Amino acid sequence: MIKLHDGGVYLADGRLIEDNADAAAALKAAGKETDRQKAAEGTIAYGILKAHNTSDQMEKLRIRFDKLTSHDITFVGIIQTARASGLQKFPIPYVLTNCHNSLCAVGGTINEDDHMFGLTCAKKYGGVYVPPHQAVIHQFAREMLAGGGKMILGSDSHTRYGALGTMAMGEGGPELVKQLLSQTYDINMPGVVAVYLTGEPVHGVGPQDVALAIIGAVFDKGYVKNKVMEFVGPGVKNLSADFRIGVDVMTTETTCLSSIWETDEKIREFYDIHGRGEDFGQELHPADVAYYDGCIEVDLSQIRPMIAMPFHPSNTYTIDEVNANLNDILADVEKRALVSLDGAVEYSLKDKVRDGHFYVDQGIIAGCAGGGFENICAAADILKDRYIGSEGFTLSVYPASMPIYMELIKNGCAATLMETGAVLKTAFCGPCFGAGDTPANNAFSVRHSTRNFPNREGSKLQNGQIASVALMDARSIAATAANKGRLTPATDFDGSFTGYAYHFDEKIYANRVFDSKGVADPSVEIQFGPNIKDWPAMVALTKNLVLRVVSEIHDPVTTTDELIPSGETSSYRSNPLGLAEFALSRKDPAYVGRAKEVRRVEEAREAFVAGESGEHPYSALEGFDEVMRVIGETFPDVSPADTGVGSTIFAVKPGDGSAREQAASCQKVLGGWANIANEYATKRYRSNLINWGMLPFIIPEGELPFANLDYIFLPDIRQAVEEKADTIQAYAIADGRLKEFTMTLGELTDEERQIILKGCLINYNRVS
Repeated sequence: MIKLHDGGVYLADGRLIEDNADAAAALKAAGKETDRQKAAEGTIAYGILKAHNTSDQMEKLRIRFDKLTSHDITFVGIIQTARASGLQKFPIPYVLTNCHNSLCAVGGTINEDDHMFGLTCAKKYGGVYVPPHQAVIHQFAREMLAGGGKMILGSDSHTRYGALGTMAMGEGGPELVKQLLSQTYDINMPGVVAVYLTGEPVHGVGPQDVALAIIGAVFDKGYVKNKVMEFVGPGVKNLSADFRIGVDVMTTETTCLSSIWETDEKIREFYDIHGRGEDFGQELHPADVAYYDGCIEVDLSQIRPMIAMPFHPSNTYTIDEVNANLNDILADVEKRALVSLDGAVEYSLKDKVRDGHFYVDQGIIAGCAGGGFENICAAADILKDRYIGSEGFTLSVYPASMPIYMELIKNGCAATLMETGAVLKTAFCGPCFGAGDTPANNAFSVRHSTRNFPNREGSKLQNGQIASVALMDARSIAATAANKGRLTPATDFDGSFTGYAYHFDEKIYANRVFDSKGVADPSVEIQFGPNIKDWPAMVALTKNLVLRVVSEIHDPVTTTDELIPSGETSSYRSNPLGLAEFALSRKDPAYVGRAKEVRRVEEAREAFVAGESGEHPYSALEGFDEVMRVIGETFPDVSPADTGVGSTIFAVKPGDGSAREQAASCQKVLGGWANIANEYATKRYRSNLINWGMLPFIIPEGELPFANLDYIFLPDIRQAVEEKADTIQAYAIADGRLKEFTMTLGELTDEERQIILKGCLINYNRVS
């Protein structure tokens, strides 16, 4: 089904050649003599990156994107950061969609206040504003923004338009701020991994099945981490544009950096249907010889309906496997849940088994992954003349955009679905991040969405509430719904798929979307709501640092959802201090209080140094004066004037999942000055730390030299950052003495070092 190559491969006229001792001879026999470096320049990804690179070398890229896009959980913070840094006008097209905080019943006026902030900013700075319920962020980008050979940066992790020939990346908000300030996205040239497709999907297999099979094969191995996935091979032509899009959006869950696909007449037709034929450009293909740093071979004909069991998209099985081995697999999922849930609640799946079959409580087809036209039409075909029943099982369908919804009404699929008892809803990302269709306690939901992390269904462990999500394709969700919740693969469906043609109604957007056409109107007053707050002041990195470890997490991977929960907290995303109250609340409820205690010392220190307070800062936290006494015995020159005080967390591998910057900024506004990890799960989370002036320390796996609530002293840390020190000397303070150990910071660009030194990206831009 899926084969991972141990090393690199050449693709020569569509044929794979292993990069081994026989490679040169094989290439020569094929009339394709070349060296590896030249062949590496033959990938589609290399060509697009080169076209957007502003540096004089391809090893160190400085990328300028063609377009930007954000949604209403992120755009307020991004624009507020850019405004504080001197923003005058959006220099490139910037689209503000409203698909996360669309439900304005939670939190009073604050969600709609954010929307009006976005509309007035689009007018003032020359952007595009998409009102709530019109489209989810990524569907609008596919329909209206993507272009062959272009690059788009979005403040959502699932910013993936590779199937349409667009290299797109999801990053934290500060990276978009840099683009708004005409700065660059700086990365080393990434590795490129071929995803070599052969064969054709069997009847009933959909894009989510292919995506989950790939994720399950590569995630744990880190096979494509921070690399570009390039989809090539004879199987590409056997997939429709919608099918390719459905696979592509899920590449985020592999932890890759971006994705790109070969393009052909099917993709040209997609652009033509949407009235943007000129944006297709030229067909994209690798050169006659291209070198890839790895290869994932996928025989599409061998893929079967898949399910990603709780609580990660990589926890994959075929549905047939689950049904054949229910007790063993359910026991394994329950065992894994003990780690994910920290034993906070009782969790059981075996009570879902009735008469030897597994029954689910809810089905949802939604968002950028599931809400596509073909997915929903296929679900309608499977459910035609069937009924979901009057028991507890429910089915909700969210078309990804209003044009898709309109076409489903016109072709009758909407009526077909509603006749079954399903509910059709407007474009909304809520079911993907825990803000919509929250099931009952202990319920099990199957969803064609992007993630199934804990709490992505809306449950609250701190209140004793737990539900869980499994990821499946829309087709198998429909087959399950047709059996009133009995887990069923869509390959059991022996009917035919209609193959409806899609017609895009451009008037829907033309009449509702505000498009400035890039013309700014400085006279427009920005509309602020009472919950929209400025970022608090942040000080520069001091000569020395004292850190207190205020949370210690030993899970194999820590998601951004665990660092800052999604769901109902999204209503507070425009209020940095208000949102920070939720930081780690579902993972370590004591974190916020502990961080605030440390922050009080730093606030007292700053007031003391500024002459605003005569009270010595070391008395602001019980026991801290003793910590400083121990430090002073070895480092007598340390004083409040040159030694900052902050908090830090340790996590084995933090940052998997969402791109949202708040996973880092909430720690920062609570006084965080660093993270310590064995490894960072994604580039985007590490970048978020850096852009908020936090030190991304790395420590080798093994026994930790410190424990939770210990203090760590970092002498001359500012000098170490300035001088690009390979290792950072640190001292854990315990039992009245200093215990020396070392950490590293990993590779930092000169600009990233300056951001850390100045305290955050805002400070960096205010003074540069």
